This record gives sequence, structure tokens and C-alpha cells, in this order.
Amino acid sequence: MASTLLLRAGMSHKRRSKSHCILAIDDEKEFLSFLATGLESEGYQVLSASTPEEASSIYEQRWQEIDVVLLDFLLPPTLGDLVFDELQRVNPEVRVVLLTGFEEAVAEKLYQKGLRGYLRKPFKLAQLVQKIRDVIDMPAASPVASP
Repeated sequence: MASTLLLRAGMSHKRRSKSHCILAIDDEKEFLSFLATGLESEGYQVLSASTPEEASSIYEQRWQEIDVVLLDFLLPPTLGDLVFDELQRVNPEVRVVLLTGFEEAVAEKLYQKGLRGYLRKPFKLAQLVQKIRDVIDMPAASPVASP
């Protein structure tokens, strides 16, 4: 149902000429499914991970093809900031967008480390697609100061 609501909330059905690869990390499998369905309909290739260990493994193996990582903040038994550190260990230039129900204050520490964007749940697919496009178009070595 969440994916149906998201799909109706602003999808453009426009496909980009290059299929960008997104790694979505969230402990809620239904939310991962909704992200994959929505983003694939927009022309993105989506890899999903529901645990920090799975996310680390996927990123270590495929980091060179992953354009953007979508990261939840709460990833039991750890937090997204520790996962972010692990991703940066593999690739200091990793482009991460934090997706969380928490206020933006949780993102401030990560912005100082190179976080590229933040979206507060719930959000519309159109907002996520725009954020991904903005992050992909952003120069690799210059993280933003705020969303």
C-alpha cells in the first residue's frame, strides 16, 4: 500500500538516459520495497539492504557502480551514522542521503562529515527523485552545508 501511495504522489515516468544505481538501506522491508518500486519506475537500478552488515557487504563489493546511498538513521542494532562511517571507509566520496522520521538535527553531524542530503519521512516520490538528481549533479568533493 505504501508503494501505491508513493507512486501516485508525483511520479513523472521520465527516464534518464543513464540508469543510475541507488543503494537503499532501511530495516523496514516494506519501505525498501516501496523505494525500489518507485525508483525503478523512474529508471533507477535499486539495490536494497535491510541490515548494516548487508549494506556494508553490498557497498564493499559494488561501490564503484553505486551513485547514491539512501540511508535510514535507525538501523538496529546500530545507527545510521556508524553505517555512514563504514561507507566512507570504503569510499570517502560516497554520496549519501539520510531518510528518517527524525528532525534534521540528527543529520547535522553527518553534514559535517560529508552527508549530501536529508529527507524527512514521509515524503513524496517526486521529492526523493529530485533529491537524488541534485546529489548526482553535485560535485563529488563538495558536500552541502544543509538540505
